Amino acid sequence: MTKVIVIGGGWAGCAAALSAKKAGGDVTLIEKTDLLVGLGNVGGIMRNNGRFTATEENILLGASELFNITDKVARHKNIKFPGHDHATLYDVTKVEPEVRRLLEDRGIKVLLEARAMDVIMEDSKLKGIVLADETIVYGDVFIETTGSTGPIGNCLKYGNGCSMCILRCPSYGPRASISSLAGIEDIVGKRGDECYGAFSGSCKLNKDSLSKEVIETLNREGVVILKIPDEDINLEKLNIKVCQQYALKEFAQNVILLDTGHAL
Repeated sequence: MTKVIVIGGGWAGCAAALSAKKAGGDVTLIEKTDLLVGLGNVGGIMRNNGRFTATEENILLGASELFNITDKVARHKNIKFPGHDHATLYDVTKVEPEVRRLLEDRGIKVLLEARAMDVIMEDSKLKGIVLADETIVYGDVFIETTGSTGPIGNCLKYGNGCSMCILRCPSYGPRASISSLAGIEDIVGKRGDECYGAFSGSCKLNKDSLSKEVIETLNREGVVILKIPDEDINLEKLNIKVCQQYALKEFAQNVILLDTGHAL
């Protein structure tokens, strides 16, 4: 049986692990933090814009499992806010345990708090992954899905510093590019001036910290848009964003709250 090693336990890694298992592989998923689905523990948005069609296509092609989970834990459907149409907002406090249970039930070995640090190469061929505790995970096929976020220095140099996001680099260490270590250059998103940019500008708020009126509207409608005073609007901040659906002027002119279990 082909031994498949997936490095990175975000949405892409979980999907890759499921696909490899369906294809008959002996699958191990390596994730450096204590949680699967990565930024999916923050975003909580599915089926928006072109993703709606992509979701339905994937379901018809047999890749329904992860979409079924986000539908199962959805708090709101068909939500509209700047840059997003017909979005589903899923509960980020419930999604990760469901995904972890699914993978383990399918017989996928999940290694959490297992940071990939280096590679074992033989004759220009990748043979194994070296973890932070010096354990070596050998395999026949390797799929890297770690994204391109980090290390912390990039957040300091190109962003507004480390905000201890869901990736929690200070606790679990920065991302190591397995692709680069194996001799393949990373594909990295850049902004217009060719510098690295910020993916998003979102953060989580405890809903209980908001006013009763805002909480009631969030629970009922899924979204609240609060106008920023004109003197505090800075459209130039949009230039640091790479993700263009969040580089709209509305995101500089308003505070946009979404109900994803917390307030996003």
